[in-house]
Amino acid sequence: MSPVAQAAPRPAAGPPSPRLSAKLFWLAITFLAVALAAVGFTLYESWKLEGGAAVINDMGSERMRSYRIAYLLASDPGGTDPAAGREVMAEMRRFEEVLTGLKSGDPVRPLVLPRDDEILAELIAVERHWHESVKPLIGRMVAGGAAGRVELMPVLRTEIDRFVARIDQVVRLSEQHNARNIALLRYMQFGLIVLAIVGTVALIQLMFLLVVRPVTSLSEGMQRMTAGDFGVRLPVETRDEFGDLAEGFNRMANRLQDLYATLEERVAEKTRDLGERNRELAELYGVAQLLNEPAATEELCRGFLRRLMGLHGAVGGAVRLFDAETRSLHLYAHEGLSAEFASEERCIDIGECLCGAAAKRGRSEVDVLDDVAPDVAADCRRAGYRTVAIFPIRLKGELLGVFNLYFSSSQRIGAEDRQLLEALGQHLGVAIENQRLASRDRELAVYEERSLLARELHDSIAQSLAFLNIQVQMLEDSLARGARGEVSEVLARIREGVRESYDDVRELLTHFRTRVKQEEDIGVALKQMLDRFAAQSGLAADFADGGAGVPLTAETQLQVLHILQEALSNVRKHAGARRVSLAVNRDAEYRFTVGDDGRGFDAAAAAADTGSHIGLRIMQERAERIGGRVEVRSQPGAGTTVTLVLPAVQPADARASRLQEAQA
Repeated sequence: MSPVAQAAPRPAAGPPSPRLSAKLFWLAITFLAVALAAVGFTLYESWKLEGGAAVINDMGSERMRSYRIAYLLASDPGGTDPAAGREVMAEMRRFEEVLTGLKSGDPVRPLVLPRDDEILAELIAVERHWHESVKPLIGRMVAGGAAGRVELMPVLRTEIDRFVARIDQVVRLSEQHNARNIALLRYMQFGLIVLAIVGTVALIQLMFLLVVRPVTSLSEGMQRMTAGDFGVRLPVETRDEFGDLAEGFNRMANRLQDLYATLEERVAEKTRDLGERNRELAELYGVAQLLNEPAATEELCRGFLRRLMGLHGAVGGAVRLFDAETRSLHLYAHEGLSAEFASEERCIDIGECLCGAAAKRGRSEVDVLDDVAPDVAADCRRAGYRTVAIFPIRLKGELLGVFNLYFSSSQRIGAEDRQLLEALGQHLGVAIENQRLASRDRELAVYEERSLLARELHDSIAQSLAFLNIQVQMLEDSLARGARGEVSEVLARIREGVRESYDDVRELLTHFRTRVKQEEDIGVALKQMLDRFAAQSGLAADFADGGAGVPLTAETQLQVLHILQEALSNVRKHAGARRVSLAVNRDAEYRFTVGDDGRGFDAAAAAADTGSHIGLRIMQERAERIGGRVEVRSQPGAGTTVTLVLPAVQPADARASRLQEAQA
């Protein structure tokens, strides 16, 4: 009969049966106790056998020691060898120590005298024979001199033979006792084999009854349930863990049977929920994608409104931005609104009408106009709208404005849709702020370039024009005085100033047209720049590029080129050099070095003079923009070395700080 039944009878009420864990625990404890007892008994018998073997060994040594004493006495018949006498006494002491140890035993060795009356009696007889006959005889021989030893030697030999015979009797009796113990140990081992076989069979039977049969029943029930038979139930035969498992299986079967009965309805409900979630995700993704497209802010707002109007069936929409200074909402973009309505709603104060009140409270609202006072939202009523939905546009908790959806019928927006529209309002706030930041970033870039242009024009063209202005004044004075020699000299200086200004203009044009391709290496760009400089200035140029480092961004490369162009320009204008060098070293930090063999200058005095050396200041400012620094080493008559030190990993806060300055 299969263990899986349709009904699930419970055992009759009564005292609770032991748990399966308790049964298995006590079963294991019982088996372990029997096994330990059997093994312990065999170990005890083995210990006794080992102790008996030690007794036999010590009795054999006593026999040998007796012969040794007789031999030592016979080898020194005159008693003239003191060493032989001492050895005889030592052997006698050792004999008595071993004999005492045999009687008391030693569990550590182990040394155990068999607990047999006959063996114990023989050992006592050996001890008595030693003390009464053998030991006194040996003492007389040692004390009697040569004549006494010769006379007593035959008597000692006879007595030793009798004494050794008694020792042999103790050995024989101990061997017989050990033989009996060995036979008993062999029987015990056979018993252990039988116990192991019987115990194993019993354990298998108990495991089958306690574990295998309930598991088989559960497995059959699971197979039938897998096949679709949700009416299967397991019999609850015990109150142990398998009984709890059978009850749990039956409860699960009941639950599955109930669920299967309403499965189609639940699947349809979950499908509707999943479709709704997919619609929300698609709406959120579509709006997020729209807001990330490159377009003007007003066009982004219009696209945002068009998409929401199509998804929610609205006939109009509007985006109103908040002005913190005037505390008012301005209509920034709208879709589907009439020109008259847009003109009337162009600007409203915070707290005014439905939109202003919702903005003041900072939360979304859906107002059905039939449910509000007649004098509220008069413009919306005249435009034919029946429902106005208002949702805040936020960025990091700050209100940027609101957006509206207008419906021509009564419209209820659920909590989930309202939550989705609020999230879309936050996305719109992020998009508006991103547009503002992008505009400020462009303004910052233009401002920075204009500032650099103004400084470089001041450093080159403005100074040259000032010089020419002075020379023109001197020319007028010379002409008024009719000093033709001075006129020629001034004209020469004017021509030199015009040529210098022309070179400066060409250099600035080249400087401002410099561009770096993203994939171009900085070394290639610097080599090309140095070649152009050498061709224009006529100076000998050396280039060196070594090491390996992280590639620089295009913006950083452009700033490096501008700094090094300024350094080369200073060489052309002021150094009076014949040779210039440009070296690039890439390592944990980049080092760009421009050196010349010109006249040099006092670098310490130049650093203290903030009113002149504008070119050095421009280079330092550009280096700070990209997280680097400019080091200048020069001495009069020893040339000049300008080094740009730039970390390979650019700091991330430089551009952020410039953007914050522009926003401020």
